Amino acid sequence: MIRIAIVNDTLMAVEAIRRVLATVADYQIAWVAYNGLQAVRQCARDCPDLVLMDLLMPVMDGVEATHQIMSQSPCAIVVVTASVNAQASKVFEAMGYGALDAVNLPILGVRGQADNGAKLLAKIAIIGKLLGKSPRRQDQMQPAQKGPVPSKPVLPLIVIGASTGGPRALKAILSNLPKNFSAAVAIVQHIDVQFAPGLVQWLNDRSPVKVELARDGGRFEAGKALLAGTNDHLILRSDLTLTHTKEPQDCFYRPSVDVFFSSVAKYWPGSGVGVLLTGMGKDGAQGLYQLRCAGWHTIVQNQASCVVYGMPKAAVELGAAAKILPIDGISAALVNLFVNYF
Repeated sequence: MIRIAIVNDTLMAVEAIRRVLATVADYQIAWVAYNGLQAVRQCARDCPDLVLMDLLMPVMDGVEATHQIMSQSPCAIVVVTASVNAQASKVFEAMGYGALDAVNLPILGVRGQADNGAKLLAKIAIIGKLLGKSPRRQDQMQPAQKGPVPSKPVLPLIVIGASTGGPRALKAILSNLPKNFSAAVAIVQHIDVQFAPGLVQWLNDRSPVKVELARDGGRFEAGKALLAGTNDHLILRSDLTLTHTKEPQDCFYRPSVDVFFSSVAKYWPGSGVGVLLTGMGKDGAQGLYQLRCAGWHTIVQNQASCVVYGMPKAAVELGAAAKILPIDGISAALVNLFVNYF
């Protein structure tokens, strides 16, 4: 059973969401709030498993409500709004405060049926797995085996994994790197494919380092950050080019940090720096452990600066973290490492 709260100031929108949720027996509506302030107060009294949060509301909008809920009564939040693309900036703000994902609002059809509800149900199913109802996934991966490698990489490389609260954490890191940064950067952020181009633009506007979507056949470049931008997994191949793969199909984190980190640990000819940021779940912990076993320096975000201390905590418990740093200290550490080590 997943207890779900609805936050929306429009009665028709609330009803559309109700009808979509009613199609799944295990989904129970905990309560309904009609503005952000009501939602904050309701969460303090009765914290649900999941909040479906609108963005544009009177009294308090969904961005600030997400911020306050995650600070005071943290729970899973998905933005559900009339047009995700039209509100991209606010969507990324909400994700920066801890919203897990965003989806367009279902609408009531002419016969009273709720249309366009499939994507919302798919998002909720994924959240259900994140809340602990998922089957065993890639936790059985073993450290990647590598042959003899050069003492230094062909190109200095930083790989970053992030989930809940990741956009804000990524902005904090990338905005403080120098424009002439000598390393290449690769990022896997749990985000739906439709939001990836907007996230790239949002980060580009806030970072001296150029940010682009990773593409099949692409290669790492100094001073450029590549972001995984599809619902398939980003991986590094033996020829040091990037590609996307659907395998493993049973991994519900898409794109998966573990899958990407594992491929880098296996094929990158040398060492680098692996970074695991705020996020719900455990994705990235095994992959970061593989990188550390392969001789990489590894950094995880500390609990105090995380929106959700799930992924970094899992990495620490696994022994994958060489350093645990606040988000404001990670970019300085990266610059220092590449100046003094690589």
